[in-house]
Amino acid sequence: MTSGANTGRRKRTAILVSGRGSNMTALLDAAVDPAYPAEIALVVANVAEAPALEKARAAGIEALAVSHRGQGGRQGFEERLDAELRARDIELVCLAGFMRILTPWFVERWHDRLLNIHPALLPAFKGLDTHARALAEGCRLHGATVHYVRAEMDAGPIIAQGAVAVMDGDTPQTLGARVLAVEHAIYPKALALVASDAVEIEGMRVRLKTGDGPAPAALIVPVT
Repeated sequence: MTSGANTGRRKRTAILVSGRGSNMTALLDAAVDPAYPAEIALVVANVAEAPALEKARAAGIEALAVSHRGQGGRQGFEERLDAELRARDIELVCLAGFMRILTPWFVERWHDRLLNIHPALLPAFKGLDTHARALAEGCRLHGATVHYVRAEMDAGPIIAQGAVAVMDGDTPQTLGARVLAVEHAIYPKALALVASDAVEIEGMRVRLKTGDGPAPAALIVPVT
């Protein structure tokens, strides 16, 4: 279970990316507000050419590449990554299009401090090609999920979800574009809840703490 009260200090947060970083940009935009409870202190990419690195630098954020190659395997890569995060006193880590499956060792090191966003309404459609699979299954609702990371892929207590209606003429591309807009809306909300210590974990359920925390509506974005 999460613990500790929010003291008003912004939580030092890192974002892990592999590509263009559209969800990273949504988090950076939210964190511009000095009242936002998370400070984006670092962006790390496992691909040196990731466009997200230059976007982060342009926003004044420290950005570095830690290649997953030449580090002595997955364990070596994650040990280097962990060392970079701890050297900068990082408290929370957000995965934003980070195309690496993390080992149980790393996940446990950052237990309940590691967040991910997935383009589906978990626990449905774990893995890849979520939009095509949702269409193939005839879903009328689809969406995105922010969750705490566990060793199993696309698993962990759900912090926030947002849904979109599936239209009759949708393709994976049109559906994916609407889901991406939902991702950009819910990730900053979910990070704010975690960084402000407004939620607690009970088993696989994330609950808002009682008191002056956000309204329950903060955990879900309505259908669009």
